[in-house]
Amino acid sequence: MLLKISNLQKTLFLRKLRKVFQHKTVKFSCASSHGDYKFKDTPKVSYEGLYVQDLQNLTEHFDESSFEYRTVQRLYQGLCSSDRASLAESITLVESGNSTKKHMGQTLLQSVMSQMKSSPRESNLTKFFEENVTEKKDTRTELRTMRIGITGPPGAGKSTFIENFGIYLTKKLGLKVAVLAVDPSSNRTGGSLLGDKTRMSQLSVEPMAYVRPSPSQGELGGVARNTMEALLLCEGAGYDVMIIETVGVGQSEVAVADMTDMFVLLIPPAGGDELQGLKRGIIENCDFVLVNKADGDLLPAARKIQTEYTSALKFIPRKHEEWRTRVRRVSSLNGDGIDDLWLLMIDFYSALLASGKFESMRMQQRKIWMWHHIHSDILQRFKKNLSVTEKLHSLTKLVENGDVTPGVASDILLDNFFNKN
Repeated sequence: MLLKISNLQKTLFLRKLRKVFQHKTVKFSCASSHGDYKFKDTPKVSYEGLYVQDLQNLTEHFDESSFEYRTVQRLYQGLCSSDRASLAESITLVESGNSTKKHMGQTLLQSVMSQMKSSPRESNLTKFFEENVTEKKDTRTELRTMRIGITGPPGAGKSTFIENFGIYLTKKLGLKVAVLAVDPSSNRTGGSLLGDKTRMSQLSVEPMAYVRPSPSQGELGGVARNTMEALLLCEGAGYDVMIIETVGVGQSEVAVADMTDMFVLLIPPAGGDELQGLKRGIIENCDFVLVNKADGDLLPAARKIQTEYTSALKFIPRKHEEWRTRVRRVSSLNGDGIDDLWLLMIDFYSALLASGKFESMRMQQRKIWMWHHIHSDILQRFKKNLSVTEKLHSLTKLVENGDVTPGVASDILLDNFFNKN
């Protein structure tokens, strides 16, 4: 195929061709001295070659003198030096819906992940684990970070528990803690309260802690779309324990289990009867069930619900062969049960490390979230596609009037989307 272009357009032309043929190996050759260029697209030679080429396209998108390049470099240096302001700006970048900022965020994230893999920094958690549980650790896998997901119904005391637990980890154990709290977004206005940082007033001012509230932006499963990226940035900034607090609505808030090592369900003393413990979904995915507010007049009710859930969990298959889900009482008000809970968490990680399941579980989670992004990105591109938008209004009217079924309309739009691309 022969394309004729002016000499003044050479640079822009070649850049556009690289973008268009990112999925192929593209060869350029000069046909004449008058600016005629031929390009030949050949099948990719190997998977590894495609991977390297895609990464190169990702990192070479910004010119070294551009604002975008300098911003990414500045944030990367800030994350390497554990600067909290750089971490906050980096999370804002990956949460942005702007295409340029989204690309900047992915470039930054790729640099951080490459750095963590090639030259991992010394972890306080690794030191603590080796000093305290050496006799329980019979594997060479190092525990550099902990990822803990916490969910529960509204009013269970999640924020209060996370604050007391975070203060315990920072002040008593000397660990750096990052809290990613996801708040529900309004279906009508799109706004979100983001009040978790206000609730965690003591933990928010701790030098060893970082609290970041984020809106769910309509995402189902209790977490935001970019929570996984925010978690990785926190790890790149040197935090030892990452705690993710979900929206916490009910039985379906289980997406956090696909991005954390440990899934904790927090329930109030009036958290239902034994039948609640038999319900699938959130119960069969949790590693700990914590009965909160186990103090004062609520202590008898907390003991009762603990017994009922312990009995109910016997009929649910284990999530891990190496671990049986534990039911414990805690009091966020006076801190009762937090010491014992931490020891149990150490036992949990010891069991996963000893069995070799810890790393395989994280590998599986990365694959799950790749597909999560694929689903989300396809939907966004579908909504912005020109061939879709041209027919969307008229088809919507036909569906509203009952002239066309929703299924037929969706098939028409999908056919237009994929055929045009």
